[in-house]
Amino acid sequence: MIVVSNSSPLVSLAAIGRLEWLHELYGTIIIPRAVHDEVVIQGRQRPGAAEVPLFDWIVDRDVNDPNVVVALQGKLDRGEAEAIALAIELRADLLLMDERLGRAEAARFGLRFIGILGALLEARKRGLFERIGPILDELQRDAGFRVSEALRKQVLKAAGE
Repeated sequence: MIVVSNSSPLVSLAAIGRLEWLHELYGTIIIPRAVHDEVVIQGRQRPGAAEVPLFDWIVDRDVNDPNVVVALQGKLDRGEAEAIALAIELRADLLLMDERLGRAEAARFGLRFIGILGALLEARKRGLFERIGPILDELQRDAGFRVSEALRKQVLKAAGE
């Protein structure tokens, strides 16, 4: 399975000490150079900066076609644009992205995507943890993850909580 990630899932899960769940769910995670730089260099004092370079299952790649990146940068930041461009190039099975505008652009290109909440539901189904509610609490408290009350209730219902 080819999975490309934007920075937000990496940073959010690193903030709660659960970045390895991505590996357990998807195996290798491919990130474009811009995402690597966002997390490791520009975010060097933030969650994920120390972890991303240590894990051999997080692999960074350059985007081969800069034209797609340039076209997307009118609406998205460089990391999001490169993640979508790389997912297109690699014919990725899945793109990990939380940002609404990025997901809309990914959909325009026919990419299958999932955000951190969808990944958590998958992790719950696979038995990586018993209850999703406490994980959502950690994400909101420790990672600054924003989720509306309506969406939170929807996720809890989908998880059977």
